[in-house]
Amino acid sequence: MSPGGFIGSAVNTLLILNPASDRGHGKKLRPRIERGLRDAGIRFDLVETTGPGHAVTLGREAAAAGVARVLCAGGDGTVHETANGLIQAPPAEDGATGPALGVIPIGTGNDFAKLLGVFKLPPEVAAARMAGACERLFDVGRVIGEYFSNSLGIGFDAEVVRQANKLTQLRGLAVYVVAVYKTFVTFRAPVLEVVSLAHREMGAMMMLECSIGVSAGGGFYLTPQADPSDGLLDVCLIRKVGLLTFLRYVPRVLSGEHTHIKEVAMFRTASLTIRSPEGPLLLHLDGELRAPDVREIEVTLAPKRLRVLVGAGGVHGA
Repeated sequence: MSPGGFIGSAVNTLLILNPASDRGHGKKLRPRIERGLRDAGIRFDLVETTGPGHAVTLGREAAAAGVARVLCAGGDGTVHETANGLIQAPPAEDGATGPALGVIPIGTGNDFAKLLGVFKLPPEVAAARMAGACERLFDVGRVIGEYFSNSLGIGFDAEVVRQANKLTQLRGLAVYVVAVYKTFVTFRAPVLEVVSLAHREMGAMMMLECSIGVSAGGGFYLTPQADPSDGLLDVCLIRKVGLLTFLRYVPRVLSGEHTHIKEVAMFRTASLTIRSPEGPLLLHLDGELRAPDVREIEVTLAPKRLRVLVGAGGVHGA
């Protein structure tokens, strides 16, 4: 198959490989991924993405072609694009995407992979686990006309994403750890108004995370109790504190032990409105930076909209 496009075939599995994943390391892993799938008895077509947005098109085309499984070999950005493409296609009779989405994690963050039971697995092992995975239906969030499969973040973590995008010489969790400390130097907590049936608050906030999954930013367990199928967004709100205090909180966020800190509010909701009276919002969706030039956004949930492949140890066992 041509590396640039997907037309469809009798093969029921499409592998979307992002060769630029993890600062270009993804391309080197292609032979191992292919071998892993073949050893697991999977017949597949493979397409390499050629740039931003390509996986959206591939996901949409795969759904239209009736492919049963779409496997993403990449990071959270590749998963984000592919999921958006799948959701853009007409749904199956149960309201979920037609193809089931699986992941072979070879990206920088790989937060979504935690839910599927393949986090930190070598590509061959992840491929075998996806081959034997079960289908489940996950919720997705929607904002500014785009879906997110794992998390939406505003404040400190969005600035961390901006910094991480500049760190082209680092890979893996090290990218986010260094980006946290770089952000620490210049960050100013934005004033936000958060309105939902479950919680209402206005004030300066270090960060606001609306999640489907348990972690974001490569391993920050901001919403450690999140259930991707419960029909609710898990929200973590951290009020403004001194930067030194906030920096001391970082290890607790990495381990998910921050939820009882007095400056933290945790709640669940099906929708919420976020306003920024001081200027346009900057946010990330699954680690992808967005600057929509608006001061108000409405975040909603589409329950059980994304069909996924969950391997052994996935979701709460991850």
